[in-house]
Amino acid sequence: MQTISTHGITLHIRDDGPKDGRVVMLANSLGTDLRVWDALLPLLPAGLRIIRYDKRGHGLSDATPAPYTLDQLVADAEGVCDGLGLKDITFVGLSIGGLIGQGLAAKRPDLVRALVLMDTAAKIGTPAMWQDRINTINAGGVAALADPILERWFTPGFRATNPEFALWRNMLTRTSVAGYTGCCAAIAGADLTDSTRALRLPVLAMAGDRDGSTPPDLVRATADLCGAAFHVIPDAGHIPCVEQPAATAKLLTDFLERTAP
Repeated sequence: MQTISTHGITLHIRDDGPKDGRVVMLANSLGTDLRVWDALLPLLPAGLRIIRYDKRGHGLSDATPAPYTLDQLVADAEGVCDGLGLKDITFVGLSIGGLIGQGLAAKRPDLVRALVLMDTAAKIGTPAMWQDRINTINAGGVAALADPILERWFTPGFRATNPEFALWRNMLTRTSVAGYTGCCAAIAGADLTDSTRALRLPVLAMAGDRDGSTPPDLVRATADLCGAAFHVIPDAGHIPCVEQPAATAKLLTDFLERTAP
């Protein structure tokens, strides 16, 4: 196992590929860990240095007491970058990972050379909505909201026929309450409209056409803020890298080619 210690916590990371390869850093969504990218990675170009990590409170990383702030989560990502000596990163963020990517690109333009926003936005939901979710999970655990969450994550066909669906449910429900609600609080307090509008780096945005968490129109609005190319991925919910890895990899590969050093 690989780890980075930063800001008093230990984060689980994966650092794969040649150390002198172009760096692609992947940040996963709420309620998932770094395995969310497994189907995508074999479809990306050879020679990349792929960095993945479990954000605070998820996977094998430390779960500090809730609530968290987006600034904390951005600082954690920054700590991974600095700890590994990374530079010229293409940052790929899914959902809350996209918020982290926007925050890191604004804070550390010296680190991030290009940004991919996957099923995310500059502002997601309302504080009241997230507080309702926090209250429910504090009372009944993540399992109390598993069904509606999974309906937003995946299309009906995937849920009905894919044997992996049971494993995604397990990943979600085994997320710690502190980690899940802590990140809910971070999303609730985040409005990156102004800083994302000010970004001046290449940005690609994409969304599953059946995403129930960050619908395509919301993602498109964030793309418009920063002049990003925007694409809709057919037959996908909130996690297109799982449901449609080939289509997702094609968009990402084309973007990497267009932004090559």
